[in-house]
Amino acid sequence: MKKFFSIMILCISILSFAQVKVPFTGHRSFDIMEGYSGTGTPHYYLDVKKNGDVFFGYVQVNQANGKETTEEINAGKYGVNKVMKVHFKKFGETFFVKFDKNKIFMTDEKGNIQNLEGCCSSSESMDKETCTCESGLYE
Repeated sequence: MKKFFSIMILCISILSFAQVKVPFTGHRSFDIMEGYSGTGTPHYYLDVKKNGDVFFGYVQVNQANGKETTEEINAGKYGVNKVMKVHFKKFGETFFVKFDKNKIFMTDEKGNIQNLEGCCSSSESMDKETCTCESGLYE
């Protein structure tokens, strides 16, 4: 009887593990906050593992002294339309995002896509007050 229950638990574990459907696996870069040339804006990335774990990170190079700052955090498991909270401790930066196979969106806690001035490129900022906070995901 113990063997039967052990086999059942193993089968359930395998089935629940297999149900994690991620839009892609691997490293993707993105740039939601466009910034301006020479500002030292962080270069953000996400890394999706086969088991559904999502890691967010950044690399920032100080323009004055060339010092590189990096940080990576685990934001939890991927879910379709799931809002993920990203909190980088080094700069005390917290933001919410959701992503699919091709794009990532900055959202509020409820998943509403943000429209902010900082999401415009330098050319767009001349024409628009706010821009949709989204980015393509680049390999």
